[in-house]
Amino acid sequence: MGPYDSSISAAAGSSSSSSSACSSSTKPPQPPDQMDHLLAGAGYKVRSNDLHHVAERLEHLETVMVKSSPVEISELVHDAVHYNPSDLASWVDSLLTELNTNPPAPIAAPTDFSDLHQLPANINMYSNNPSPLNGEFSQQVVTPLEEDVSIRLVHVLMTCAEAVQRGDLALASLLIEDLQVLLGRVNSGCGIGKVGSFFIDALSRRIVDSPQNGIVQEDLSAYENEMLYHHYYEACPYLKFAHFTANQAILEAFEGQDCVHVIDFNLMQGLQWPALIQALALRPGGPPLLRLTGIGPPSPDGRDSLREIGLKLAELARSVNVRFAFRGVAASRLEDVKPWMLQVSLKEAVAVNSIMQLHKLLGPSQSIDLVLDWIHDLNPRILMVVEQESNHNQPEFLDRFTEALYYYSTMFDSLDACTAHREKSLAELYIQREICNVVCCEGLARVERHEPLVTWRNRLTNAGFAPLHLGSNAFKQARMLLTLFSADGYSVEENEGCLTLGWHSRPLIAASAWQAVPKPSATMVQINHP
Repeated sequence: MGPYDSSISAAAGSSSSSSSACSSSTKPPQPPDQMDHLLAGAGYKVRSNDLHHVAERLEHLETVMVKSSPVEISELVHDAVHYNPSDLASWVDSLLTELNTNPPAPIAAPTDFSDLHQLPANINMYSNNPSPLNGEFSQQVVTPLEEDVSIRLVHVLMTCAEAVQRGDLALASLLIEDLQVLLGRVNSGCGIGKVGSFFIDALSRRIVDSPQNGIVQEDLSAYENEMLYHHYYEACPYLKFAHFTANQAILEAFEGQDCVHVIDFNLMQGLQWPALIQALALRPGGPPLLRLTGIGPPSPDGRDSLREIGLKLAELARSVNVRFAFRGVAASRLEDVKPWMLQVSLKEAVAVNSIMQLHKLLGPSQSIDLVLDWIHDLNPRILMVVEQESNHNQPEFLDRFTEALYYYSTMFDSLDACTAHREKSLAELYIQREICNVVCCEGLARVERHEPLVTWRNRLTNAGFAPLHLGSNAFKQARMLLTLFSADGYSVEENEGCLTLGWHSRPLIAASAWQAVPKPSATMVQINHP
């Protein structure tokens, strides 16, 4: 496919790491006979191998009591005669009988919950106020019952994901029903209630529309996607951090150059570039000639939206006396872009800008290698890479699900702390689509394949790039950016020349800069139309 022929010129009048989750040591499991002794010593007439069955009946009792009327509960309290509560099995059965409900038949459920022990002991995904006791999740005042339900919601989510991984969709469907009941008993407006609803929805879609049956995520129009992107940009500092950091690094890479060319892998309304244009206008010695090539999806309504964005940027450049030329390249996928479409000249200093785009090339086709290869051939002075600091590209579904649950719980905690409430609901929809893609989709349909900074370091080094240190100016600008947001939990950290932005102790996105290392006996040729 080819680009839109949307070249615009304006002449000046005078011229993801890994996350650091809180953890706690756990005692080794007790032998069954020792556990039976402990239970007996505590006064409970139940054996350890019966606890799973009792737990099932307790969950069933809880569900029944939620659905029962207050009158029935009152009668249960005042009129019924029950067994001794120390005899757990008989006691639960008596309560179920009084409520005219048969105890549930045992269902095949996983007995190995070892994965759940990896959850941090003080995980507070249901809360939204910062706490010095918990660097990764914030804390709010909740009732003991709501806290218990929140923890159970997380555990059942994990059990459901494990059932999905095993292919036991019947059990997973039953667990979805339990999750819906639990969800109705927590605050769905924030914390684990909100995050849980998104993950329950994603699991439900995966169960009903198995990935083997086709794509389970509806595509948005380019306009709808850009609208959600814009609200996400306004609601929280993550995209602003990416743009500020990238612009500062590009500005420093272009120092002393008279003709510069920026290739943006995702133009998205051109939000990043007014700041760079104005910074170049103030450059000592005068601004250079700036060429901008913006890549974006074709407009379904026939409009040349890329050209419209270019016209607005050209008008801004003219107003500050920066010579400017724009070219739009319409492509539905980044791998569809060919280097000749970019019309790079030997006389230009080139910067390639990728804001959360390269991870989309990590699918089965592994087009990342081909794209990195032709980027290297462009010999850019800087390749700017900003990516989510998480690992959502693991082959095992349960590992991917667990990582996503941690990551997006922290993301929503940080979003709840922001004051831009008008933008927040649509920003949440933007994040929800990421969650849905990570959880629902497989194969070519799964494009949100985020990987941590350490993996990108290895990949880019192997592709012939050397790291560029993001200087103190980029760090200072990022810190200054955070003063625009009222929340105190955001933090900028330096990581071996890269910068990360996170919530408390958890980094959420990482910015790194790279330069092509010349290949032996390789000379760059001008890449243009054949």
